[in-house]
Amino acid sequence: MNARAFVLVLVALALSVAACGSSSKSAAGQSTAPIVAPKSAASDPQPWPAPSDPMARARAAGVVPENAEQLQYHVHAHLDVFIDGSHILVPAGLGIDIANPRVHRFTTDGLPSYGGIVIPCDQPCISPLHTHDVTGILHTESPTQKDNTLGQFFIEWNVRLDANCVATYCKPAAAVAIYVNGTRFAGDPTTIPLSDHTEIAVVIGTPPAQIPNAADWTQI
Repeated sequence: MNARAFVLVLVALALSVAACGSSSKSAAGQSTAPIVAPKSAASDPQPWPAPSDPMARARAAGVVPENAEQLQYHVHAHLDVFIDGSHILVPAGLGIDIANPRVHRFTTDGLPSYGGIVIPCDQPCISPLHTHDVTGILHTESPTQKDNTLGQFFIEWNVRLDANCVATYCKPAAAVAIYVNGTRFAGDPTTIPLSDHTEIAVVIGTPPAQIPNAADWTQI
């Protein structure tokens, strides 16, 4: 083997080792890369808009609305909803009185977002559990270090959620499944804690091609 051929062999071996080291495949050949939930887009359907009485819905959920964001305990979960494979928007401004003049309005990727309460509202205007935008990120911003639950969020959304139903979709007429971090959840979905970096997928009817097991946390 001449010198040039020997160098080429070394280069090939180095590339092979580098490829092995950077692969997202496990030893069993299965991908270990996270399946990230789709980013919300303006074309996504929105069958359940934000209710017009957000502070009343927050109180019904058992949380105490505040006059401004409280960041002593600040965590984020992510919610995806699919109906027959279509991605459904989780509305912006859930849990926020967007009509209050102290609540600022922004635009993110051409869609509305709400928050930035620099001067406290003259009355309660934001729930400790809320959404700022349509990314599906659920914010817990609370003076109390306690996770809210998926059931509380759906009460704020004014959408039915229990072991058998999501809104008007109920078993056995409709297939309803809940996943947490990509794993099927068999218990009462209302009890799922909205702990930091939890990915929750509510799947109704025909499931999407992939169930997300992670979220794009750069959207926070």
